[in-house]
Order: sequence, then structure tokens, then C-alpha cells
Amino acid sequence: MSEQLDILIFGAHADDAEIGMAGTIAKHTALGYRVGICDLTHAEMSSNGTVETRMEEADQAAKVLGLTARTNLGLPDRGLYVTPDYIERITAEIRKFKPRIVFAPYWQDRHPDHIACSALIQESVFNAKLRKYLPETEPVNVEQMYFYFINDVYEADFIVNVTDYYETKTAALSAYRSQFITGQGTVATPLNQGYVERVEARDRLMGQKRMLQYAEGFVSKLPLLVDRFD
Repeated sequence: MSEQLDILIFGAHADDAEIGMAGTIAKHTALGYRVGICDLTHAEMSSNGTVETRMEEADQAAKVLGLTARTNLGLPDRGLYVTPDYIERITAEIRKFKPRIVFAPYWQDRHPDHIACSALIQESVFNAKLRKYLPETEPVNVEQMYFYFINDVYEADFIVNVTDYYETKTAALSAYRSQFITGQGTVATPLNQGYVERVEARDRLMGQKRMLQYAEGFVSKLPLLVDRFD
């Protein structure tokens, strides 16, 4: 029996969620929220690292962030398409953890897998609530779905102040040495040519909009509900 999560974050590859929202994850786990990450692939097509090292790095990052769960569906890297089989597997993951909130990559990004992941999660969140879809499992109505940025940044609907948790974000990203650090046998990629520094600069710019040191931005397809203005 899987533990119910408050928040479930999907990424195409291990490190996607950390790039986009590790500060927000750390902030919520510190407050006692049950947070999980589901990586869709083992990133087996990555230019650097191996499946085994990526799994070890993901486990290390999970410990840094205090995750309740981290899973991997083993879908093909660079083979993510919106298919009934993939939607079923992701829907089953949502029903297993019963999250109140789901995060997915923003639907525009330079990496096609991130775009495909976004589309798959949107389809699966919708199907998860249908009682006649996969009737052998209990339907789950996700209360909120939000989108985080990975490579490309667009206008955010809201931001989260992660200033007090930015060291944790940096530590989580540092777990992915095979991706962000150059060494013997590595090849040059956008990820090991100052990428982490650019992520930090992005988060500084996002925070500057509200006079914060660091913030992470998110998008919602639904209007944000406000009970009152304080």
C-alpha cells in the first residue's frame, strides 16, 4: 500500500523536477508535506552518465529534498509520445499515490521529452478522475495542477519564495554530477557548460520581481482562486 502524497511531481528525466522546483519541494517537505517525484524515463539517451549512475544520483537528490517517494516508470528516453499505454501507466501512478496537487513541466521547452511529458501528465490527470477508466482502480480527482519551467522560462502566474531553501536546491542539483560537472570521459553538453549557474540566475531574476533573493515560477491553466485580498 503506497503512502498518500500531498504533492506529486512528474518529470521526463531525473533532474527535471530539481531544476524547475527543488526549492519549492524542500520548502514543503520541511513543513511536513508528503512530496514525491515520478521520473518517466531512465534518461538512457543522455550523453553523459549511465542509467545506474542516474538512478544513484536521483536517490541522493531525493534524500537531500526529503521526499516521501521517488519512482521511475521506465518509459523510453526520446520515445515519449501520447499513447494509451503511457497514459494508463501514468494514471495508475496518480491513483496509487492519490496526490492533491500535481506538477508537470511547462508545455513549451527546447527538449521534446519535456513537452511530451507535459502532454502525458495533462491527459493522465484528466483520466485519473474517470470512474469507468481502468475501473479496477479507484478514481482520483487531483485538486490542482501546476506547471514548472525547466530550460525555457515564460511568464509565471505565481512565484514561490525559496530564498531560505536555496542551499538545499543547490545540494540537490549537485547530486547530478554526471550531468552538471565535466570530468574525464565526459562530453560537452548544455548541462555542463554553466547550466546550474544559469538556473540560479533565472531564480534570482524571478525573485527580483517581488524583491526576493530567490523564487521559482509556476503556471496554472485554471484561474487562481483568491478568497480575499489582505
